Amino acid sequence: MARYRTHSIEFKRQVAQEYLSGETLHGLAKRHDIQRQLIRVWVRKYEEGALDEDAQAADLIQEYEARIAALERLVGKQALELEFLKGALKSAPLPRSGTTSVVIGPVASPSRRDAG
Repeated sequence: MARYRTHSIEFKRQVAQEYLSGETLHGLAKRHDIQRQLIRVWVRKYEEGALDEDAQAADLIQEYEARIAALERLVGKQALELEFLKGALKSAPLPRSGTTSVVIGPVASPSRRDAG
């Protein structure tokens, strides 16, 4: 399935302005690698005022929502990894030597008397 390119409001406005200043549809389409019909749609929207700051703000909100969703997925993935590592740590065999580690500290005493 083909992925569609998305163009910013600023880019659409720029192409519409170039067309209205005298550029040809064919020249613009070839230079920017977009369809002539798409340029016509953008010019019509530009003339109607649909490519103003409100539309740009909506575009920015959509970008932020996509970024938030990506960050939420990353947090979920990291939480799963953390739970997996905690489970692996609990089931890992205890080291034979009595040395301590900077990461996990000294080996805990199995005696209940020390847990005071």
